[in-house]
Amino acid sequence: MAENQTDKWLVTGGAGFIGGNFVLRQVLKNKRAVVNLDKLSYAGNLDTLAEVMDHPNHKFVQGDIGDADLVKKLLNDEQPDVVVHFAAESHVDRSIEGPGEFIQTNIVGTFQLLQQVLAYYQSLTGEKKAQFRFLHVSTDEVYGSLGETGLFTETTAYQPNSPYSASKAASDHLVRAYHHTYGLPVLTTNCSNNYGPFQFPEKLIPLMIDKALNGEALPIYGDGKNVRDWLYVEDHCRAIETVIAKGRLGEVYNVGGNEERQNIEIVDILCDLLDQLKPLDIDRKSLKTFVKDRPGHDQRYAIDASKLANELGWTPQETFETGINKTIQWYLNNQAWCDRVKDGSYQGQRLGQSS
Repeated sequence: MAENQTDKWLVTGGAGFIGGNFVLRQVLKNKRAVVNLDKLSYAGNLDTLAEVMDHPNHKFVQGDIGDADLVKKLLNDEQPDVVVHFAAESHVDRSIEGPGEFIQTNIVGTFQLLQQVLAYYQSLTGEKKAQFRFLHVSTDEVYGSLGETGLFTETTAYQPNSPYSASKAASDHLVRAYHHTYGLPVLTTNCSNNYGPFQFPEKLIPLMIDKALNGEALPIYGDGKNVRDWLYVEDHCRAIETVIAKGRLGEVYNVGGNEERQNIEIVDILCDLLDQLKPLDIDRKSLKTFVKDRPGHDQRYAIDASKLANELGWTPQETFETGINKTIQWYLNNQAWCDRVKDGSYQGQRLGQSS
């Protein structure tokens, strides 16, 4: 599919972290028309979209992907050329405490969305039908946990270990089935841990930044040696654009940053940088506190993104060093955003202790 700056994309979950960054990039940089569907759960908020809320190329619609009538009307009225599906419950700790919402949104919601998108696709004709794409954004967590060596590839067997990753695995399978059974032109991306601007402060990096700035204890699960591959959110957005433009229909593309770090290493890096930029009267590393590990905590994730590089020419532009510096600077410059999204429903407390 060739790049076309006059087309229109429907984005689900476009008020969340990755979806919000993606929408901002499409509207402001790529000059693309975007219809943004988000139900504004705890992790979605309009503050993220402030720069485009009045933009003529951005239309925000509050609603649920599971609302079949709403989705059907949106598709028929807006006639999008691409649907990009970010909408999901996405925090492992919350899935441990309340898995039902993850089943409802990630599985049932994706099913309802696929039903309406398929009907819309079947109504198209000619070039518009030939160019239509449905891109499903997923996670490396569907593959389970790695030992000290090895990488997840697109053919790694699924072994999800949390209610969150199990629900995402199910949605991946549904998307695949709708391609092979009904011919829906789908693409799937499975990404590693994202970080960057506008991330809700329950995730590791923004949580540690927030607590470190305030001189609070920095809670680290277990021994802190769990390993993740870190991907700067802007690189992820570029990867999705690349897959939509060039990807082979029905294929899966892993997206990774080639930046493996232990959790404790991440915390140490953040402490050192913040000590330089916003010194306190203590060494922030002294605030590290080891807490009871998360149930079923996967030991290591690592992505092999060579298929995306070799077939489609995408590679990450940010190293972890450049990306984390940009991220910290953004949070330092946007403390008001952080304060507003912590609206009383989440104040940095520990989640996911159920066993």
